[in-house]
Amino acid sequence: MAIRLRKQFFLVLTSVFAVVQLAFGEGTRTWEQSKFEDLSKGSAAGVAIRSMGGLELAPAFKAISTTPSTYIWSIAADPSGNLYAATGAPARVYRVTPQGQPATIFEPKELQVQALALDKNGILYAATNPDGKVYRIERQPGASPAKGKADTDKTTSSGEFSASVYFDPGTKYIWDMVFDGSGNLYVATGDHGEIFRVTPKGEHSVFFKSDEAHIRVLSVDTKGNLIAGSDGSGLVYQIKPSGEGFVLYSAPKKEITALAIDKAGNIYASGVGEKRPGVTPSILPSPVPTPTPAPTAGAAQPGMVVLNVNPSPSALASSIPLPGSGAGGGSEIYRIAPDGSPSRIWASRDDLVYALAFDPAGRLLAGTGNRGHVFAITGEDRFVDLLKASATQVTAFAEAPAGGLYVSTSNLGKVFLLGGSPESEGSYESDVFDGKVFSRWGRAELRGVGQVELFARSGNVDNPDRNWSPWTPVDLQKDPVLKVPPARFIQWKAVLHASNTAPSVDSVLLNYLPKNVAPDFDDVTVQVGVHYQQLPKPAVVPDTSGAAGGTPPLRFEAPPPTIRAPDSIGVKWTVHDDNDDQMVYSVYYRGEGETRWLLLKENLTDKFYSFDASLLPDGGYTVEVMASDAPSHSPGQALTSTRDSARFEVDTTPPRIDDLKASVEGGQIHVTFHATDGFSNIKRAEYSVDAADWQYVEPVGQLADSKSARYDFQVAVPPGLDLFVMGGNPARLPRETRTISADHVVVVRVYDRFDNMSAAKTMIRGK
Repeated sequence: MAIRLRKQFFLVLTSVFAVVQLAFGEGTRTWEQSKFEDLSKGSAAGVAIRSMGGLELAPAFKAISTTPSTYIWSIAADPSGNLYAATGAPARVYRVTPQGQPATIFEPKELQVQALALDKNGILYAATNPDGKVYRIERQPGASPAKGKADTDKTTSSGEFSASVYFDPGTKYIWDMVFDGSGNLYVATGDHGEIFRVTPKGEHSVFFKSDEAHIRVLSVDTKGNLIAGSDGSGLVYQIKPSGEGFVLYSAPKKEITALAIDKAGNIYASGVGEKRPGVTPSILPSPVPTPTPAPTAGAAQPGMVVLNVNPSPSALASSIPLPGSGAGGGSEIYRIAPDGSPSRIWASRDDLVYALAFDPAGRLLAGTGNRGHVFAITGEDRFVDLLKASATQVTAFAEAPAGGLYVSTSNLGKVFLLGGSPESEGSYESDVFDGKVFSRWGRAELRGVGQVELFARSGNVDNPDRNWSPWTPVDLQKDPVLKVPPARFIQWKAVLHASNTAPSVDSVLLNYLPKNVAPDFDDVTVQVGVHYQQLPKPAVVPDTSGAAGGTPPLRFEAPPPTIRAPDSIGVKWTVHDDNDDQMVYSVYYRGEGETRWLLLKENLTDKFYSFDASLLPDGGYTVEVMASDAPSHSPGQALTSTRDSARFEVDTTPPRIDDLKASVEGGQIHVTFHATDGFSNIKRAEYSVDAADWQYVEPVGQLADSKSARYDFQVAVPPGLDLFVMGGNPARLPRETRTISADHVVVVRVYDRFDNMSAAKTMIRGK
């Protein structure tokens, strides 16, 4: 066995520890962010994130109005740029001027205004829920337009708008409305899945009857066909002007929430919710809005039509289905080509699509919840996360002047203007990066084009608001050194400025050097009688956490298989390194009362070691494991740490049996012997007479608590007859004479506390 004194080793350690203050871990490492998954963890203001990675300026986006209502379900804009919003909680129709000034123009008795539609003459139609109707809302002849007074002042011009019931379908819900080129109004309803057509003359009829419970959304294609989406089986219908329907697509999702049709005739449909075979679709109720206190009779607000603002008890008890409410499994967007072939072009596990529209560049926009994002779909599974609204759901789009779009939201009920051109400036703050240990920060590398500024800050707590260093600019042109204090955490910020070249950032990479810290032991355990089997080297899995370059890969280690082996001693330890350095291990032992550590094995890469117990004399021992990060560092820069095990004992020598005697006395066998062990206590003793089963026997005094034990006991002579030879013929002796006529063999065995065993036997000769 190799034996090594450690005096010289500790002299080497002394010189190593002298430079610990300057030692940093495993060379320069890098943290790079370029992928969507990494960039989406940051915070963007006026900056869009591409699904293929990178940043660009987002379209101009600003809030223009906040309504008192919680939900905005539908919006429509007239040629003058006035916006109309259908809301719930409370149920109202608001008119918002291009300057962003809202005024209530209609307040029905129902609990929710679900859909709006404008005809060619600028007359507004509003559909309500539940047990709803379609109302015709138009400006009174000769009425002066509102002078932009806010809704809270209730000072719009008297008699400006009038409302009347235009159509009562007699159904529970009205979900959507759309006009065709001939001025026919189509009304999508539930619970019976009917679509009604109302002609310009006011004549109405059931245009199409579906076997679905709800028709959720409507649109009209370039050929004048009605396109409808259902809830239940997620069907997209094409319905000819004659009323003949055809299922274009049965989506994997249960509910179609939005439709959009481009100039080429491609139909886009969004689906949410998981289908459950054999289960009738159910609609989760939304919270019942608290009714607005009713004005006294004759106190209708100027410019606003109030129709029975006192909801009936039955109306208050009604539950209003919330489109897409409770849908699990995220959402998807499908494209149905003009030839009828479908394909999935976008999917999200986290976002539910509520609205679809096209921006001035022809990109498909998706308004989503429940994070309030707007996505631009640029290709199959390619998109840009354009912006995040300060609300939970983006619910509708409508065309706005100058090529922009109005955007409505719910929770809170707001209206935004999405511009047709990019912001003049936008900023993006990265997620906080944890270097795991105190680190020095080096140069930054930014790939991109256009006018982009880069900033950085660092700190030693994970919250940048808690006394981090200030944002410090990085000189990308001359010397892009991060002039931030050494610290554990860091964050970068990019500011994009509009210029002749559209600014974009493809990736940002920061170089850093972690301070080297010594390995840290969690535990060292020793098990006597255990052998650890060797395992194949664990697979190395690349780290996808956002760090790259010199950052070590993740290492997954399975525990070694354990087998019982009385002659083996197994040592196992758990240790970690905050630098994620590779480590090697050495195992030492020291006998009880000794001062020198003796080497058992060095240059181990596994976190376990087994050895033959017979290599150690009987006695008490302690094991010490030393871990070194030398494989990851230059000579002289490595750090080590050690951890001792608890005391354990080794005993491989069996006990000794002395003075074994046996005789027959008075019809019984009398046995005496003495057992001793050089290290551990005698644990138990057993005997067998004439090869019978082993029987436990207690020592004199009954307590087995010493290294020496004396045994003195009597047992009955085994029953039965013994054979003897008489006149050349075998015969049997009577039972009463057998004790003096037969030989008997007595065997004893003794175990010490480590289950080492010794045995002895003696013969009793018959008379």
